[in-house]
Amino acid sequence: MPDSSTENTDREPPRSPLGYVLVIGPGIVLAATGVGAGDMVAATVAGAKFGLAVGWACVLGAVLKFTLSEGIARWQLATKSSVVEGWADHLPRIVRHYFLVYLLVWTLWVGVALMAACGMAAHAVFPALPVSVWAGLHSATALLFVLSGRYSWFENTMKVFIGIMFVSIVVGAIAVWPGFAAVGRSLFVPALPKGSLHYLLGVVGGVGGTVTLLSYGYWIHEHKWRDARWMRAVRVDLGTAYLLTGFFGAALIILASQTLHVQGTVPAKSKAALHMAAMLGTTHGTAGKYIFLAGFWGAVASSMLGVWQGVPYLFADLVGIMKGADAEARERIRGKNSPWYRGYLVFIAVAPLAILLTVGKPVQLNIVYAVIGSFFMPFLAATLLYMNNRSTWLGTLRNGILANVLLAVTLAFFVCYFAMVLIPKIVRLIGNALT
Repeated sequence: MPDSSTENTDREPPRSPLGYVLVIGPGIVLAATGVGAGDMVAATVAGAKFGLAVGWACVLGAVLKFTLSEGIARWQLATKSSVVEGWADHLPRIVRHYFLVYLLVWTLWVGVALMAACGMAAHAVFPALPVSVWAGLHSATALLFVLSGRYSWFENTMKVFIGIMFVSIVVGAIAVWPGFAAVGRSLFVPALPKGSLHYLLGVVGGVGGTVTLLSYGYWIHEHKWRDARWMRAVRVDLGTAYLLTGFFGAALIILASQTLHVQGTVPAKSKAALHMAAMLGTTHGTAGKYIFLAGFWGAVASSMLGVWQGVPYLFADLVGIMKGADAEARERIRGKNSPWYRGYLVFIAVAPLAILLTVGKPVQLNIVYAVIGSFFMPFLAATLLYMNNRSTWLGTLRNGILANVLLAVTLAFFVCYFAMVLIPKIVRLIGNALT
């Protein structure tokens, strides 16, 4: 991602602690995008089943995703190229083809899931319109906003969303607050209740997103953070983002433990958020129900907007790589006004909606998504360990001991997650499809 103008190269990093606080932005976008329906469901079901004992999983998940996001930014600031470009330049050619297939399937599957979640959240508050209509309205609104808006508008809107999410869920957690001692043990004293490992792995693996981590590189590029001098700003930005992400997940577990777990209720995954809202309506009145639903809607709507805005960068970047374009041409191809970016944006907004309206969530798509997607997180951690340890590529930003330890732990976790959660899921999906 070479600098394309004098304006891009002249921006100086902050010189004071307050200055670093004032430039926080891309990380907030990442947090708002990464916390979606899947994260809320995983935390809600785990809290309902095991109570406060599993709160520490949110902290661990936030640390692991911080490690990966910091590694992505480290590569980009040192090399002035995206991680996708790094894969293309330094890994076998098959990697770019695998990632393209993964991106297409991921887009369809996640698009269907986000539309369904947005439709369900809006329908719960305004039932006059069916879920499918609300899904289409959300997708069309996100499409038009990204097409017409500047990055600064997008970032400010995402800050509003994160405020809605954080305030509503944290207010709910405070309303059922079990005490500082209990919450402290939950967050910082690891426990492994019988039968909880599968759920804990799901909470840790789901916190903070997957492929959307790669979008962070394009968002800091929009912010004109272009070289190694901005590494401290990246760490402050990401630290703030994952602090919010961890607190958000922990607040959900507190809510679930104090409303669902104490009643011995474990909701079905597809209805977990709505069940939680109904329970809060019973215990804390209509206000409690609708405050939670506002947080749920903010989480899924912000995820949709972040995916619609950030993922087309990835596709356009791949197009530039596969066309063999030079650095300047790649910069134009992945720009928000390029036909490749806009074309993929329309694809995100339309193709999943057509699938949702005709066949719902297709089993075959779920199988393909599970099979090829299961390799992504271990692959990302492994490639960051490989590429970010080359001093000839990264210079002074080469991984230190702490970064390598954290990346190794992250890799080990996702390998275990793949073996213990994803392989059984893939086997079940294939078995169900055959029968």
